[in-house]
Amino acid sequence: MPFPLVTPRLFIRPFLETDLEPFLAYRSDPEVARYQGWSMPYTRERAEAFLSDMIKASPGTPDQWYQAAIVRQDTGDMIGDCAFYILPQDHRQAEIGLTLARHAWRQGYGVESTLRLVSYLFDELELHRVRANCDPANLGAMRVLEQSGFRREGVFLESLWFNGQYLDEVWYAMLKREWDQLRPK
Repeated sequence: MPFPLVTPRLFIRPFLETDLEPFLAYRSDPEVARYQGWSMPYTRERAEAFLSDMIKASPGTPDQWYQAAIVRQDTGDMIGDCAFYILPQDHRQAEIGLTLARHAWRQGYGVESTLRLVSYLFDELELHRVRANCDPANLGAMRVLEQSGFRREGVFLESLWFNGQYLDEVWYAMLKREWDQLRPK
């Protein structure tokens, strides 16, 4: 993977051991974790194990999530992470995910990092389709996906068992041809 991926304000780079404290801080924030797939509390041991796995991971390995740190260029502060997962049944399709620290919300970083990740997936890995999902109550995530050009494909009612209850999911996707029509020439 050509790291760092660069945007006007951000670097998207592999995780480093020095990312432990900011990573643990936002992963432990109940508001950040509210719509995410991890359970609370998010322990230091869990964060250390996660970072260790990601430092060793290779991007683009089918059936394996690859997560990268999102870092502000001006301050060097890590403000979140973005991820992708190449589907095992079709290596030209991927799912993406995004997590931002609460102090980085509503500043355009979500759209900026999502667009750069999608550019990498379509333009460099030459994927056919990219998908994402979120809780329908997570209006911020839906805005990021829609502002990034994703098309809403459907709502699946009570389709995800998490923390002792069934949750709804909203699914979004984008095809390579849709990406080609959206991106600046």
